[in-house]
Amino acid sequence: MATAQNYVRLVSMTTGYKTILVTPLSRFVGAEISGINIAEGLSKQQFLEVKQAFVAHGVIFMRNQNITPDQHIEFAERWGEITVNRFFQAVASHPVIAEVRKEVHQKSNIGSSWHTDHSYDYAPAMGSILYARAVPKVGGDTLFSSMYAAYDHLSDGMKNTLNRMRAEHSSRHAFGATAYVGLDDVEGRLGNVTKATQDAVHPVVIKHPLSGKLALYVNGDFTVKFEGWSKQESQPLLDYLYLHAYKNEFTCRFKWTQGSMAIWDNRATQHCALNDYDGEFRLMHRITISGECLEPSVT
Repeated sequence: MATAQNYVRLVSMTTGYKTILVTPLSRFVGAEISGINIAEGLSKQQFLEVKQAFVAHGVIFMRNQNITPDQHIEFAERWGEITVNRFFQAVASHPVIAEVRKEVHQKSNIGSSWHTDHSYDYAPAMGSILYARAVPKVGGDTLFSSMYAAYDHLSDGMKNTLNRMRAEHSSRHAFGATAYVGLDDVEGRLGNVTKATQDAVHPVVIKHPLSGKLALYVNGDFTVKFEGWSKQESQPLLDYLYLHAYKNEFTCRFKWTQGSMAIWDNRATQHCALNDYDGEFRLMHRITISGECLEPSVT
């Protein structure tokens, strides 16, 4: 049941916009935006307000966008420099766009476990812009979780412990030569195993470069261990943090329709794509936006 405090927070998050309508999807993360048409272009004020909603909610969604790949790229470039994913199959005619594809005969999907994109990079990606080109009749939703809420709801003792810790992230185990052993349906979707050489160390708790808020920054796909700890020592605490970070109350769920778009902040959220549509085709186009080195919560 929503408390009066929660209601006031939700109302405050929908106000202050003059050119768009922003509707929060949950208490902590996610909002749908209406009143814009990306194909026609956004005014400076509209784009400013879209970015404002992005910072406030961590992930924003827009429906009924009928755009070409060129328009997708043009819109992405307003957010920053594009980072080309090393491992995803690219759109042949537009190689800065990555395909997130599942064919009718394939059983596995891409992104089925909770993660944040590119945390294995020294300067992790700011965000991703995902556009739905084909979706199943039922299923294929994406879950998002707020890493602000995950941090805020830790005990003071745990916060104090994590605030000065750093963690090691890597692409090697996720995309390297041994990553696809036992998987026979990734061909044509993922590859370039020899390019999986990225290792990076980031604060476990980061200060977000735009909002200034503190966020938990470890994820099950790419975090290997805590700096100065062994993997065996790290795993119990990492497992606890993962279970905590993905609590239902910190999340929102987005049901895709053709022409929908999601823009998420990799520094403030994690996401996971549900794999509940066997026998149906799903095709998404993703552009990743470059980020910056992450600051710790304390210096």
